[in-house]
Amino acid sequence: MVSCITDCIEKPIRMSFESLGKFVGLHPWWFVTLPLAVSAGLGGGFYFLDDLKSNDIVEQFTPKNGRAKVERRFFQETFPQIDSQFSIIRLNTDGVFASLIFSCQTNILSVAALEEVIRIDGQVRGITATVDAQEFVFSDVCATVNGACNSNVMLDALHYNASNMPLVNITYPEYCPSELKCLHMGNVISEVEVDHSGVVRSAKAMRLFYYLKDSNNTLGDAWLQELMDLLSNVTTSITEISYFTSMSRQQEFEKSTLSVTELFAITYFLAISFSIISCLRFDNVRNKAWVAFLGVFSTAQAVLSSFGLLLLMNVPFVITVASSPFLILGIGIDDMFIMISSWQRTNIQDTVPDRMADTYREAAISITITTLTDVLAFYLSYGNPFGSVQSFCLYAGTAILFCYFYNITFFGACLALNGRREGANRHWLTCMKVPEEVPPGWSKAYTVCCVGGSYNHDTGTEEEHPMTLFFRKYYGPFLTTIWSKAIVVFLYLLYIAVSVYGCLQLKEGIDLKNLALDKSYIVQYYEAEKTYFRYNGPNVMLAVNGTFPYWEESERNQLESCIMQFQELDSVKNLSTSWLHSYEKYAEQHGSNISTEATFKTLLYQFLDHHPMLKQDVNITNNDISASRLFLQTLVQNATEKNMLNSLRKTAESCPCPLLVYHPAFIYHDQYTVIGHVTLQTVTMAAAVMLAISLVLIPNPLCALWVAFAIASVILGVTGFMALLNISLDSISMINLVISIGFSVDFSAHISYTFVSSTKPDVNERVVEALTHLGYPILQGALSTVVGVVVLSASSSYIFRTLFTIVMLVIAFGLLHGIAFIPVFLTFFGFSNKLRQH
Repeated sequence: MVSCITDCIEKPIRMSFESLGKFVGLHPWWFVTLPLAVSAGLGGGFYFLDDLKSNDIVEQFTPKNGRAKVERRFFQETFPQIDSQFSIIRLNTDGVFASLIFSCQTNILSVAALEEVIRIDGQVRGITATVDAQEFVFSDVCATVNGACNSNVMLDALHYNASNMPLVNITYPEYCPSELKCLHMGNVISEVEVDHSGVVRSAKAMRLFYYLKDSNNTLGDAWLQELMDLLSNVTTSITEISYFTSMSRQQEFEKSTLSVTELFAITYFLAISFSIISCLRFDNVRNKAWVAFLGVFSTAQAVLSSFGLLLLMNVPFVITVASSPFLILGIGIDDMFIMISSWQRTNIQDTVPDRMADTYREAAISITITTLTDVLAFYLSYGNPFGSVQSFCLYAGTAILFCYFYNITFFGACLALNGRREGANRHWLTCMKVPEEVPPGWSKAYTVCCVGGSYNHDTGTEEEHPMTLFFRKYYGPFLTTIWSKAIVVFLYLLYIAVSVYGCLQLKEGIDLKNLALDKSYIVQYYEAEKTYFRYNGPNVMLAVNGTFPYWEESERNQLESCIMQFQELDSVKNLSTSWLHSYEKYAEQHGSNISTEATFKTLLYQFLDHHPMLKQDVNITNNDISASRLFLQTLVQNATEKNMLNSLRKTAESCPCPLLVYHPAFIYHDQYTVIGHVTLQTVTMAAAVMLAISLVLIPNPLCALWVAFAIASVILGVTGFMALLNISLDSISMINLVISIGFSVDFSAHISYTFVSSTKPDVNERVVEALTHLGYPILQGALSTVVGVVVLSASSSYIFRTLFTIVMLVIAFGLLHGIAFIPVFLTFFGFSNKLRQH
């Protein structure tokens, strides 16, 4: 079979790097001092770090131009809230609030349990907060209805006296304290037992809300902080309390960044230790300990420079970026090992500039391919709608770019200076000249400490590393046997089968409790909410968007028909609040005919004056009803958030009336509607570009296709096993799938490139040669990445633990492809080298 050689681009790049290597070898100090000066200058950007931290959950972890955000603007402009008529269901945002869930294993409505609830409610209402030496209490900042603080229906019904419970007939699921006021109790009490009349007799949990005015955030935040301080120290004997405030999620989320900063020092210590141990030689001249240390330092410079540059350019710094230095460290060290491996294969008798030229010629294309693929994988992912992903990709991509530049400049110069030391046969630690062989009569201790510089006189290269010997003499020949190939193919088919099964189990969307630390009090609240209040969904707003002839009975019937379609959905329980239904009853009670526009509008003004709360549901502009809204009580036990949102929107679009559905929670639910296709689009586009780069830079199209195959295969495996490990597809795991593209290229490209560059006539021999040259560097690179992220496994943040888990999957599967699957599959195609004689 004649191969198609495409080295018209690869060859000139290789020659350019050869010239660069020689120039670095001639003038190493230039390439040491200049990168140091650049990194010192760009590092000044960290001065702006605090100003550019952007950890707003809604902004960073929900789609930037999500449909619900557009709908929120419409509802805010069309149905502005009236401060004196506060209503939870009419909030266009989450609001400013505190929520307490009281649970009891027996009965939360027992007198003893209720006394505890009422006692703590009194303590909460009695909280005194201070801002600028001004003291205020709950009644000063509470959201009001007709001049009184918005209260909790259960405690109101009891008149704040637990002994009244047997005397009060509270019905479930709806309680009507007055003829025109009915309240849905599904979000107030839970696991309820009722008698034959529907009157509540017992319940397991009760939820209390304390809503504050949205007009003064400073006072509201101060009061909420006092409440959290109170509840963190409160003691109960009968009930268990879980609490949450409108500022809790953001506050607890920002603690995640602090939880990981202390791990940086440990990580860099481990990385330096691992690199030095990997590069240790018993030969006192050939020892690469300092080179390894400077390789890690080069990567740290890259992080400093790239982050500093982007901070100087006012690029937002999101919490997800804090995990990227761990990853960059692994990538940078991987390239360092490739460079060292190439250096060790050069002729020791040559001058340092010539050895550097040979090193760059062999290593530069390999690390260029992996850098380009990694950088483009991240930069191309910048176009997705999640701010957290955009920020991570920009910072990580730029850091990898700097890593590459510093590797071929700063680290290359360090390698050249180390080469000069080796050329002069100087000791790695003392830099004193040492003999190559033991002088007669000297002890063995002298040999260990003061002798070095040996090399293979047959090949002119350094003595073979034991791991390189292992890959050449044992692993390579073993892998190329018929039985080994059969086992590898079987394992691959098993891997694919398990991966596909896992992909079918994949869940979408981020669980908001995962944005907090494991031991955060809000995790307990989310668990209590999930346990006791998981069935009843939000009260969704249903707006008639635009002028509509409400007075025409046929049009009203058509609107009613649309409402019935909503009520037939699994995720909708009933129409909870409707100004139009209330108005029709009002007109009927007054014996009025509202079938003409004039009478409809005249009586409507009178009706709304009597019902100021409903006035917020009708937008009248220039005597025209330009929009109005109704409310649907939803259920979530019959549908996921994604299905509920999609079914509501589809039903609204199918109605002939111009309808719009909205709830503040939809801003978070929007991620479910886009995460799947955005991930697929991002990964597909990045993989296509990876294939294009491979086709251009790897001198054999079929080999480039194997790289593309590795990308697809690793992504499939990571996605499948990610699902089996109960990790959902969200903006955090999406980042890691992008990472997997780059790493799958790293491992497969090195082996594939060396394979097609080999001059051996037999495919098995070429695989053995590729594994001999790159088996150990690839293993080192994989282990260095593991070392880079392993400390994240100890993190108390889901975000960082997820990064660790998925990077471990990527490394494991990437390594498996690089040193087992791809080498075996390459032997199935016998590429000829007849065209590479030039």
